Amino acid sequence: MIFAIGTFSSKVLVFLLVPFYTNILTKGELGLANLLVQTANLIIPISSIGMSNAIIRFGLDRHVDKRDVFTGAITAIGAGYLLLLALSPLLSDLSMMGGHIDLICLYVLTASLRSLCSQFVRAKQLVKLFAFDGVLSTLMVILFNLLFLLVFKMGVMGYVLATVVSDMLSALFLFSIASLNRYIDFRGCDWSVLGSMLRYAIPLIPTTIFWWVTNVSDYYFIRYYIDDEAVGLITVAYKIPTIINLLSGIFSDAWQLSAFTESGAGRDRFFSNVFNSYQALIFTAVSGLILFTKLLTAVLVVGTKNPFYEAWQYTPFLLLATAFSCFVTFLGSIYMSEKRGVATLVTTALGAIINIILNVLLIPRFGINGGTFATFAGYFLVFIVRAVDTHKYIRIRWHPLSLILNLAALGAQVWILLTMPEGWILPEVLLCLGVILLNLRQLLTNFQRILGKLLGHSRPA
Repeated sequence: MIFAIGTFSSKVLVFLLVPFYTNILTKGELGLANLLVQTANLIIPISSIGMSNAIIRFGLDRHVDKRDVFTGAITAIGAGYLLLLALSPLLSDLSMMGGHIDLICLYVLTASLRSLCSQFVRAKQLVKLFAFDGVLSTLMVILFNLLFLLVFKMGVMGYVLATVVSDMLSALFLFSIASLNRYIDFRGCDWSVLGSMLRYAIPLIPTTIFWWVTNVSDYYFIRYYIDDEAVGLITVAYKIPTIINLLSGIFSDAWQLSAFTESGAGRDRFFSNVFNSYQALIFTAVSGLILFTKLLTAVLVVGTKNPFYEAWQYTPFLLLATAFSCFVTFLGSIYMSEKRGVATLVTTALGAIINIILNVLLIPRFGINGGTFATFAGYFLVFIVRAVDTHKYIRIRWHPLSLILNLAALGAQVWILLTMPEGWILPEVLLCLGVILLNLRQLLTNFQRILGKLLGHSRPA
């Protein structure tokens, strides 16, 4: 619940600002701004040498001195950023960046510093501070968006700078309040810990890049095959699946702590119960969002006459993709707890390759929805592979029939929404009710467990 406070506030930001963006920026400007941010997100794990993953993993290890973790992470991030600055002239030659490479480098720096501080705070299990920072940074992003876009009318630069300034202030806030200066000790640092962190993190960098490809490559293919305006539309289409990311993000922040520390004979049962509960929640949420996609899009862009309204038709496949990305991330926690970095890399690479191939084949023929389907297909394939492969580490009790029925119902909802301009409401409602009934038992069980915990009458998982 504490993680929910911090995560919820940052995700709500997406919905608060979408009407603002779609009325201040053109489709092309929003598309370019999103490409700049996504390019920075690709560079961040490379320039920071994957320290975000290593900080949480080694910071939770009771046998490792926290000073060695934080000092080593600062050193790695600093060295990586200097290398990025040295290579930035090469990146500036890319026409897609529109001459904004300096802005991208600034975004990378502040995002890396915020990630360093927030992940370390989370590893120290200062979850209330972590949550408060989530709320504070959200308010700052809103404030600076209003200032840079509405008052100073800075366009694309203002869009990016709002996050840059917010991240920098967030990093300074966490560094000061948590007194993180106490964990900087270059002279007394055990540099072997940094070596261990690098050996853990570096193999995960390609994995992060492959996830980026699966998540984001369709933006670049859509821009290549279509234009910036199409990128602007898919940017808006991604906002409704953010609700699913909200639910999964709250869960994942807490789940990682449990997945790394859970052990014993009941581990298989623990993972099975959590996954089945998680699956029921995600499938039900996706079904409801498909049903209300048109309405939610109209609310986000303030009316059906807004040129961004047509983005609704690109949302359904992204909702399916997001559902399976949640399941893939869950199974990835098994690899992380078992320290199976190679398996993580191979399965992620497989999804990225499939995504690229399908983008090339489908976008020229089917347009934007060719890219959204490619994203779904990539995640679905990785889920199947990981479900089979992780069984040798954790024997999750799968319910294949439930998975198939849920997917069939959601697929039918997508088909109806995209192919029936009229008369779609009744079948959509009936299918949504079917998904709810299919998952009702598990949802009620979850509710009873949560209620029991709140009332102090705990029952075993």
